[in-house]
Amino acid sequence: MVQLFSLAGRTALVTGASRGLGAAMALALGQAGADLVITARSLAALDDTADQLRALGRKVTLLALDQTDTEALAPALQDLPIDILINNAGVEHVAPSIEVTPALWDHIVDTNLKGAFFTTQAVAKGMLARGRGSVVNLASLTSFVGVPTATPYGSSKSGLLGMTRALATEWAARGVRVNAIAPGYFRTDLTEVFYQDHAWAEAMLAKIPQRRFGVGADLAGAVIFLASDASAYITGQCLGIDGGYLSSI
Repeated sequence: MVQLFSLAGRTALVTGASRGLGAAMALALGQAGADLVITARSLAALDDTADQLRALGRKVTLLALDQTDTEALAPALQDLPIDILINNAGVEHVAPSIEVTPALWDHIVDTNLKGAFFTTQAVAKGMLARGRGSVVNLASLTSFVGVPTATPYGSSKSGLLGMTRALATEWAARGVRVNAIAPGYFRTDLTEVFYQDHAWAEAMLAKIPQRRFGVGADLAGAVIFLASDASAYITGQCLGIDGGYLSSI
């Protein structure tokens, strides 16, 4: 049974791995035995994650990568022997929908959806040639419910869920699985500004049946499961990791 969840001998690529959920998932994969390729816009931003992975005895490759630069993705990624891809890199910006500009829309959608697709395309060429691979996309609660002032973000994450299902269907017979996880309310560096609003935080907490916010370690089991042979017959699915939020609305 333990062997089903082992990632020994495999290489995982985690985008946006410098901090927060990306760093937490990279460490989880490393603890399960995988070597890592980790990306961020700045190599220096990856130093802490890389140090923790090396302390586990893992081989680590660092890449400076901007997902909005789609022309650079294939040359940087297509020759890497990646077995597992975690599409984590993303951005969020809260604004009333009436104030959203084309530039803001493009920034969010190009990073969260377009960038994830072309990253997947680059990596999947090798996976399809080898006849095996696992892709895990970072969806969101906004893939399922409408959140005021988050229209570009919710649109990108809804699109990511559609992309997950389409690619899973297209590549299933060729040995490549594509799934998603949808984190709920997680307290990270990226979202800390929201949690400083104590009234907002209390209101959100009241909506979560487990009565706590998520932390990075809460993603570990799910990402290892979907990356490993333990989920060999699962593709095209999205697993909510939200303390029961979606089931309660």
